[in-house]
Amino acid sequence: MITRTPHGLVTVIGGSGFIGRHVVRELARSGWRIRVAVRRPHLAHEVRTLGAVGQIHPVQANVRHPESLLRACDGSDVVINLVGILYPSGRQRFAAVHEFGARAAARTARTVGAHTFVQFSALGADPESPSQYAATKAAGEVVAREEFPETIIIRPSIAFGPEDNFFNRFAALARISPALPLVGGGHTRFQPVFVGDIADAVAVAVRSEEAAGRTYELGGPEVFTFRELMEFVLRATDRRRLLIPVPYPVATLMAYFLQWLPRPLLTPDQVRLLRYDNVVSEAAQREQRTLEGLGVTPHGMEAIVMEYLEQYRPFGQFTQPGTEHAEHAEQAE
Repeated sequence: MITRTPHGLVTVIGGSGFIGRHVVRELARSGWRIRVAVRRPHLAHEVRTLGAVGQIHPVQANVRHPESLLRACDGSDVVINLVGILYPSGRQRFAAVHEFGARAAARTARTVGAHTFVQFSALGADPESPSQYAATKAAGEVVAREEFPETIIIRPSIAFGPEDNFFNRFAALARISPALPLVGGGHTRFQPVFVGDIADAVAVAVRSEEAAGRTYELGGPEVFTFRELMEFVLRATDRRRLLIPVPYPVATLMAYFLQWLPRPLLTPDQVRLLRYDNVVSEAAQREQRTLEGLGVTPHGMEAIVMEYLEQYRPFGQFTQPGTEHAEHAEQAE
């Protein structure tokens, strides 16, 4: 693999989020100077601590306002767009963020003369998907390549790590709810990927001349069904809860009401997304467009997630898993 020596300036758009913070930290370790472009830089001062003094600087930008991106990315050698939403809220709509935002970011990278542009997408991105999330992610890939043909596209499966929004959410739900829902019976397959491995992959990709124009699918070393992931959450938190299969039509009806919560537990669009597996494709494996293809050895889920889910156990870190709750999950038909 032909590589460039890390140097110069990287602008990470949306770099204060869960994945973004890990990407920023790894780029800082590699020696880059970094701008973290966010909507509210006054709330992102903690990113400065991810590198050496003066190495990381938060600046204001919004993908819906291209002129702000030009200011944020001026002089950048690399531009990385991490901005994405899981559900619409206010002016943050899927098309505005995933499609218009991707085009604006890629066009900005080309305008400022960056040699590398990275667009974050997601496994399952598909222009034919009934899910707006997946369809607009796919549209973002297309428009990014229209503006910057050598765009590197990163498609991760669900990311895990201490601040993740997947395992933490279901562990918190298991603490207060007598049951966990299995949408569609819990048969959807996932390939959880460690957020640190995603960051390593980005750090490698921005140095690799061979990565230009390629689409990488990032997944961990194991594939799990949604049911298996919920069973794992219950083992990790040492709790016994019902696992209730919920047919898709019923889940859609539930999601119609749940989507109006300040932080929706489930939306109809997410129900549509759960009809499809979220795993690395055979084509990506065959063509080495994976973590391994970038020279990154993926970490398994169990040891890492077990450690940060201990806070959800009945007695926190002082609970000895398996001593008080021999059975953790029950089947409810």
